[in-house]
Amino acid sequence: MKDPRPSDIFSAGQVLNNTYEIKGLLGRGGTGEVYLAVNQITERLSAIKALNARFSGNADYLELMKREEQMRNIMHNAVVRYSECSRTDDGHVFLVMDYVDGVALSDLMFERRLSDQELLIVAHRVLSGLEATHAQGIVHRDLSPDNIILRDGEAAKATIIDFGIAKDTAAGARTIVGTNFAGKYEYAAPEQLDGRADYRTDLYALGASLLAVARREVPDVGTNPGEVVRFKKEPLDTSGLDAPLRDLVTLLCAPDPADRPETARAALDQLDRWLKPDTHRASTTVTPRRGDGQKKPGGRGLLFAAVAVVVMAGAALATLSGGWLTPALPVASPYTLTATSGGGEGTLVGHAPDAEAAALLSAAYAGASGRSVPEDALQLADGAPDPDWPSDIADVLTLMEPMSDWQLDVSDRDLSVTGLAPDRMTRDATRNALTDWAARSGLQISREILAGPETLATGALRPILDAQSTCGPLTVLGDDAGTFAMYDTVTVTGDVASAKDIPTLEQAISPMIGERDIRMEVTVLNSDLCAIRAVLPPAASGAVSIWLGRGDTGEPALTGVFNTGDNPVVDIQMPATITDASLWVMVVDNTGKVFNILPNINQTEHLVDNLGQVANGVRRIRVLWPIAALQEDPSRLAIEVDADNYGKSEIVAILSREKLFDMRRPRDESVKSVAQALAEALEGREEQILGVAARIIDARP
Repeated sequence: MKDPRPSDIFSAGQVLNNTYEIKGLLGRGGTGEVYLAVNQITERLSAIKALNARFSGNADYLELMKREEQMRNIMHNAVVRYSECSRTDDGHVFLVMDYVDGVALSDLMFERRLSDQELLIVAHRVLSGLEATHAQGIVHRDLSPDNIILRDGEAAKATIIDFGIAKDTAAGARTIVGTNFAGKYEYAAPEQLDGRADYRTDLYALGASLLAVARREVPDVGTNPGEVVRFKKEPLDTSGLDAPLRDLVTLLCAPDPADRPETARAALDQLDRWLKPDTHRASTTVTPRRGDGQKKPGGRGLLFAAVAVVVMAGAALATLSGGWLTPALPVASPYTLTATSGGGEGTLVGHAPDAEAAALLSAAYAGASGRSVPEDALQLADGAPDPDWPSDIADVLTLMEPMSDWQLDVSDRDLSVTGLAPDRMTRDATRNALTDWAARSGLQISREILAGPETLATGALRPILDAQSTCGPLTVLGDDAGTFAMYDTVTVTGDVASAKDIPTLEQAISPMIGERDIRMEVTVLNSDLCAIRAVLPPAASGAVSIWLGRGDTGEPALTGVFNTGDNPVVDIQMPATITDASLWVMVVDNTGKVFNILPNINQTEHLVDNLGQVANGVRRIRVLWPIAALQEDPSRLAIEVDADNYGKSEIVAILSREKLFDMRRPRDESVKSVAQALAEALEGREEQILGVAARIIDARP
């Protein structure tokens, strides 16, 4: 941690996005800073890269931040994981990524000399990470010793990061950001100076980094652009390095990109060939070994011993007959396997101790992913940490079958599973199965399994909402208008007949929404209101609406809540273009009665052409009046809130092409009577309904 300064972007204890609590400063640079943070929900450590405000509005720097954020799709244990890109209220753009606890090669190279073996392990690991990165169409462009971190200081846990714009400047290294070049001159490929970069650019940077670490010095490429260009045109000086490290650097750092391997996979293949010993094997099978020296319960030691005896006998026979023995397999360290399914074509790469194990793993992958794999997808290599390693990994692959999208990364005895299950039930079942498997196998496993679907159509919940409706239709905000992304909130609105309906509804929706929250914004209504809701016809909104106001001031009452002494006023509103239509308005009281207020006793007209006033293209028809208006016309209806009418009542307006009822309804009648009459009147006439509107009047003390 670095000492804080008053000018720092964030301070310890500050919480970003209501989630990430800043613990301290990891590094600062000319354009931004990197902080250690803890996720207050998951308690996982994260690294927060933040741009200074003046750069947060710069398109070039934002482009680089967006390029980094795209790496969130890469799930490989040699590549840092990104989770989100966001902006604070005061304008600082920041990235959230996993915190990689370890030492950078740029620091380690000056602490001690790394052996060739360690550097080759780092190269193998970084090339594997680049293969996964390039598979997503992403070129790192800024690979250098300070962007390669050894977790726990171990070469076998090398991890690619990119703190370039925010980390303290490494000795002599200069980070350049612009429209034509992004990277460090010392490690950049020649073509980067012309603004060109592809997968082979990262290979050059890796080779140049290996050379710098081996020599324990930052390359001296010159002090002006001309010197840099001339330096990059020539092959790098690898004198003093031994094979195969020397050969790898020469291969990766060819000045002409055409002379480098086309892909990270091609470079990995060549590295494996160099690491293959020239000596011959004494047998065709290498006895697998357990990394921790312990025997698992139910192990197969006697079986492997018997196989070894048979193989040795066969080898002796081959020698006597003059046959050649199979060369020894290369030793892989770490012993890895990566399998992915879901988007794209899927992949299976890694190691297997023999052809039988490779066939077992390939078959398990094919069964879990539904994809076939090439025969040479897995490389035969010594170094398996456990005799049961192939069968254990095959078991894990089989557990992936119910998943819709997943990735398995294996490094020796450490496994990482990430994936997307089709629903919460599958997510929970897979998590439990992996936990049980880890307990039985003795291997270490980390899992991050989410519940899908990845996108949820808003209309997909309609059948459940209809089935759970107890008081009129239920809706989802955004219903039939799009989709919910992961971690969105699903908000249900409408009315229910009982408070007990709310948890029942939530329980019915939960299995379908995956990693999304539910917000229930529903209102509990009494049985009378629900009885009317149940028979109201569906109709498009917009044709008719209800305005609530206060009789004493004329102000709108947006909440619909009125207290003792208040005088609710109600207007029915519709576009003035609607003519030759019939309007029926009723109040469903909280006493179990329905008051038919339009047409009423003294106002026989029901045609909207003869009702209300038109202004600014809107027809307003008053149906509940201020008490003062009764002096002008006693036939008007007005109410005042008191203890006799506390509770929820509802104004309902139905606009139809023809008169809704053939005969006049009584001034007041029972809910049951109105519900029955309304159901009969609407039967077979649903197409005549132009609009329906309803508003609650909530009378309180």
